[in-house]
Amino acid sequence: MTGYLLKNCAAVIVDEGNGPSVRRNVDLLTKGPAIQAIGENLSLNLLPEGTVVQDASGWFVYPGLVNTHHHFFQCFVRNRADLDWTKLSVIEWLDRIYPIFSRLTEDCFYHTSVTAMAEMIKHGCTTAFDHQYCFPRHAGKRLIDRQFEAAEVLGMRFHAGRGGNTLPKSEGSTIPDAMLETTDEFIADCARLIDSYHDAGSFSMRQVVVAPCQPVNCYRETFVESVSLARDRGVQLHTHVGEGESPVIKARHGMRTVDYCAELGFAGPDTFYAHCWELTHDELRKMAASGTGVSHCPEPVYLVGAEVTDIPAMQAFGLRIGLGCDGAASNDNSNLMHCIHSAYMLQCLTASTRVHPVPAPLDFLKYATNGGASLLGRTDIGRLAPGMAADLFAIDTRRMDYVGTRHDPLSLIAKVGIGMPTDMTMINGRIVWQGGEFTGLDEAALFAAAEAALATVEF
Repeated sequence: MTGYLLKNCAAVIVDEGNGPSVRRNVDLLTKGPAIQAIGENLSLNLLPEGTVVQDASGWFVYPGLVNTHHHFFQCFVRNRADLDWTKLSVIEWLDRIYPIFSRLTEDCFYHTSVTAMAEMIKHGCTTAFDHQYCFPRHAGKRLIDRQFEAAEVLGMRFHAGRGGNTLPKSEGSTIPDAMLETTDEFIADCARLIDSYHDAGSFSMRQVVVAPCQPVNCYRETFVESVSLARDRGVQLHTHVGEGESPVIKARHGMRTVDYCAELGFAGPDTFYAHCWELTHDELRKMAASGTGVSHCPEPVYLVGAEVTDIPAMQAFGLRIGLGCDGAASNDNSNLMHCIHSAYMLQCLTASTRVHPVPAPLDFLKYATNGGASLLGRTDIGRLAPGMAADLFAIDTRRMDYVGTRHDPLSLIAKVGIGMPTDMTMINGRIVWQGGEFTGLDEAALFAAAEAALATVEF
């Protein structure tokens, strides 16, 4: 079983359960999928057979990032002036974007997944959750199967959020009929995917999350049945909450979204919501009391122009917090590393308007690592310590970019930002990206195949 000895790391961000700390000038040893040891001068004579020694001089080694919200399929609508939020109303934008999504083919879903995950890996993400709620009828039901295929090609640890929409546009949703499913269809495919792919064991590379798109676009029964299935099968629950829909939910059901979800049982330690920027402090306290987590997606704030999510209040109330890229409809990149910097800077920008102080820069790194692991129900990823998964990335800091910054590795990503790909990304003990290349893959071929699939989309 192959292992690696990262020799003479300049700094390793270690967390043995009491919070992150920096260990300087140490070695890190892996064996198979796990970290074996972190310490000074690990003896070369005692290494397991097959261990590869890697000179890590100058490297800062961090726990792999955990993405907790994305829409991979939207990668084919990036950087398009005709879909610019600033030039269209929300209704105009939805009317233009959903017909494009409804024309995507099965191959498009595969290649958008490769595209998103490849960018994530380059920037230190080792576990990706995707909320795939787009199921055009002509594309069939095996779209998430193709996502698992893409994850295996790249070596990504992948949590698939099987989303879906059941409420027709004629009854108040924003979803075209070509993308609708019945509740029975949705639940049946969730069950199929859990049976086919979900692995609850240690170092699992494949898990499934039951994730109806959002309350505003689904029948009540869809959420009730989602809770029943997820609790029966022991998987996580996810949906969009608190991104402007609460007044609509109140008009329909007599209560805002947080109370509506709680009434349906769609809340608790096995549940996390995306966004939550419009929620009141009282609603945040209710989420904290139930154990419900939140995936904060900072970069859509710039593009959509919504208010800045009150992360200081969320932390003060004890909510579990993770970070997500979100899809290209509201964020044109899949760089979770950049989201750490964006999240911190946005909170600094609005600090004078907050009741609670801005969390420390280190906390934003924690949201993207151990916080994300908590949202996904994982205890084997999100931090570096013996026995944990060997999910990590390394930055060679012997560059002009880092002069004056190297004294504080814990704050580096949030305060300074990392403006280039990692020097190495390891997932489950396997190096998947190093020296500007994907291990064993031809990036030019991946690019050409994705571009060919993109060319089939009619805009």
